Amino acid sequence: MDEKIRLGISACLLGEKVRYDAGHKLDRYLRDTIGRYVEWVPVCPEVEYGLPVPREPLHLVGDPAAPRLVTLSTGIDHTEGMREWAQRKLEFLEGMELCGFVFKSKSPSSGMRGVKVCSPSGVRRGAGVFAGAFMKRFPLLPVEDEERLHDPAFRENFIERVFVFKRWKELVKNTPSAGRLVDFHTGHKLLILSHSTGQYTALGRLVADAKKYRPERLYGEYGSTLMEGLKLLATPRKNTNVLQHIMGYFKRQLTADERKELQEMIARYHAGLLPLVVPVVLLGHYAREFNEPYLKRQLYLNPHPLELMLRNHV
Repeated sequence: MDEKIRLGISACLLGEKVRYDAGHKLDRYLRDTIGRYVEWVPVCPEVEYGLPVPREPLHLVGDPAAPRLVTLSTGIDHTEGMREWAQRKLEFLEGMELCGFVFKSKSPSSGMRGVKVCSPSGVRRGAGVFAGAFMKRFPLLPVEDEERLHDPAFRENFIERVFVFKRWKELVKNTPSAGRLVDFHTGHKLLILSHSTGQYTALGRLVADAKKYRPERLYGEYGSTLMEGLKLLATPRKNTNVLQHIMGYFKRQLTADERKELQEMIARYHAGLLPLVVPVVLLGHYAREFNEPYLKRQLYLNPHPLELMLRNHV
């Protein structure tokens, strides 16, 4: 892709001093590493809504499904004002064509999960007011918080979903076409399989029966099923299944020693002794060497920039 992918982000994660204590929560990996490939769109709900820096801390109270946003000491309720601001902001962000959002964990406005909600029955957990509204408005967009992105598995999953969503947005910009959808699906088949056999099967049926659907409905069902499936982590067991499937394409071309080496690499990856990048790079090499057109199209072998080293962890 020639242009940078546009992602929303809580402004404090880029080092902006917008927190209640006039501080920030700079995440250098997000700013300096991921930032080489994306255009960040910073958002601070509390400041943009109109609260000062510094300010009295806020917390969530009441029903976790629809919590109130209240100042910690004085009890001033900012819920309705924040909701009204959020609706205007979401209208603006829709025009920005975001491909994902990174939220600040535990924030009463921007936390996407596990935020403390004080209720008469005790402390419960929910989503921040803005983050909850964002996820309801854009249910297919990849979202994550910076805390979970410290985990290599969640980080790879999020970035992979972002790149897939970007390609999906490029597809839907054109007039809906069964042929274009088949082409998109073909390139993503093994990537989908590495996340969910259920969604892999469901999407395959959708594409096979494409002529039975109106194009708009076909695209809608495909897009929602695709992005839901990709939320499931690609585990070593799932990846091993895909790696062995790819290896089957070379069983006649490889020598006995080459087959043994490849089998050992896959087994060591499955046992947690090698990172995924090792067998993937070798399989990609064989796909090019033996000119396997189907495999050369598979985005599973190259889903995101190698420089991000997302598959280098054990």
